[in-house]
Amino acid sequence: MSDSFTFLHAADLHIDSPLLGLSRKSPVQARQVADASRAAFENLINLAIEEKCRFVLLAGDLFDGDWKDYRTGTVFVAHMRRLEEAGIDVYIILGNHDAENRFVSRLELSNNVHLFKSKSPQSLEVPGLPVVVHGVSYAQRDVDDNLAATYPAPTAGRFNIGILHTACEGRAGHARYAPCTLEQLVSHGYDYWALGHVHAREVLNENPLIIYPGNLQGRNPRETGPKGATIVRVSDGKIESHEHHALDVVRWDRRSIDLTALEARSDVLQKVKSDLAEALESCEGRSLVVRLVLTGETELHPELTADRTTLVEDIETIAASLSDELWVEKVQIATTPGRVGSALDPSVVGRLEVAIDEASEGGALAAMLETIMADVRVKFPAAAHLDLLNETILESSGRQARQLAKAVLARASKS
Repeated sequence: MSDSFTFLHAADLHIDSPLLGLSRKSPVQARQVADASRAAFENLINLAIEEKCRFVLLAGDLFDGDWKDYRTGTVFVAHMRRLEEAGIDVYIILGNHDAENRFVSRLELSNNVHLFKSKSPQSLEVPGLPVVVHGVSYAQRDVDDNLAATYPAPTAGRFNIGILHTACEGRAGHARYAPCTLEQLVSHGYDYWALGHVHAREVLNENPLIIYPGNLQGRNPRETGPKGATIVRVSDGKIESHEHHALDVVRWDRRSIDLTALEARSDVLQKVKSDLAEALESCEGRSLVVRLVLTGETELHPELTADRTTLVEDIETIAASLSDELWVEKVQIATTPGRVGSALDPSVVGRLEVAIDEASEGGALAAMLETIMADVRVKFPAAAHLDLLNETILESSGRQARQLAKAVLARASKS
């Protein structure tokens, strides 16, 4: 094979899928969030055209179940026609989310789009190239069979590509659909495996090249970092290079900030501002959604815990001052208490802690909780772990009461 060509591999587009966890948004932010997956898809089409790709592989979950708006389908069809005008073929398999969609089969797709059937794997030759693409779509959402085992042997004298929607060897946070092993894929004899289903980009193997490109657009706080697709360049029948291209328009980030060495609340806010500015600079001009996790052992812990609402409002104000393209999704206070300040009256603290211990471990709270649990046991006799739940409530309530009490006393001692 002497032909050289470039192709694009993407998966898990979830076009028009909502971004979750962003309840507090301005009207401008709301529009950005609503349009994020569609804009990322348009970036994908633009990339394929700019890179002069000969074909595009879409490895499942183009959509997110049934559409709330039929324009989701018409937008997809329009972009497929753009690729047709550029002379780019498209090879598609349907994943678990697509299988739930009642409207995909009704789309009037352009002639450049090749949709694999669901009965058994097909092998399709790419027009004008010594390339064969093997694939199969999901017939229903829950596919427990090892689909990879049913794929045909590689076609001799051709560059063979397998396109598969799978949880290869299982992946944390993803349903175990169409399970297979890496060893199985490696030994199958294909030159490239274009995988889908896992939303984090991952190169499973270099020779043969096996890749999860990840999804196009992060949709929740767990899907952080650059999201996009993979460009693969082939020369003389061998893969010359592969590279990830970020296509997301709204990026998610999770920042852990250690407060151990900080002594004042103003120091906390200054450090938060510095970290947010750094995160904003690293997102390459995109809108940025950040989850902040405050960690470390600090004497500020009681104060931060007791006055969490004001702290969050101050942090959101800082974010707004840095950019209208930045907003904070959540602030988690995961600090631990430092030494209790000497300004607290030990006798007051001692008596208060004894009272808390009596209430949480053997006093009124325990009696009240046991009354409630007795009623639960009668109504739900088969419910498991009720004793553990009872102990957990008592333990956590006591800990939180101590933290709040110390915060109140600390604040009173400064006034």
